[in-house]
This record gives sequence, C-alpha cells and structure tokens, in this order.
Amino acid sequence: MKLKEVMNTLEAKIYTGEELLEREISFGCASDMISDILALAKPGSLLLTGIIAPQIIRIAKILDLSGIVIVRGKEPMEETIAKAKEERVPLLGTKFLLFDACGKLYEKGLRGT
Repeated sequence: MKLKEVMNTLEAKIYTGEELLEREISFGCASDMISDILALAKPGSLLLTGIIAPQIIRIAKILDLSGIVIVRGKEPMEETIAKAKEERVPLLGTKFLLFDACGKLYEKGLRGT
C-alpha cells in the first residue's frame, strides 16, 4: 500500500511529506505507548498514534518508519511538524479513532507487524 492510499482511506490531512506520497508502506503499527512502539514496530511500518510531541519523530527515525498518522483529530505540536519536515518523515492526521483507522487500513490489506 502506498502512503497516498493511506491518506485517501483515512481522509487524512498531510502536514509533511507531500513529496513522499508514493512511499510504500509495508506494515502497520498502532500505539500511544512509546515502549510498545519501540518493541513492536518494524522498519517500513506506518505508525498510527495519538502522540503529538516531537519525540515521536525521533522514534520514527530510529525505527526507520515509513510515516506517522496522528489519530482522533489531534493536531501535532508546531515543533513536531518542524522536526518531521527536517527529518523528512511523512506526518498525517485523521479524525478517526485509532481502532477505526486501523480497521479501515486492514480492510484495504495493510497488516500489522
């Protein structure tokens, strides 16, 4: 699945990474707990989370994630957007709850790590 399809499926707003919408997404990972993300996310995963602080971008870089979708209509902090631009991490936002967003992507064929 490409990031562009994720964006369309989740009716997502794109904060950063417009030029990376053709990026291939290998897996999905969903959590609001940093320890779980560090333990379970694989390189190439798309992270769905409610974390809006800049540390989520650092984690994405460490784990080589393909992108981040912030759920529940939460708006990322300005520092988070700036860090995502700097690090070239696609950052999207959706109104859907975490559970619903995961279900929509699962229906389209994206599987967990």
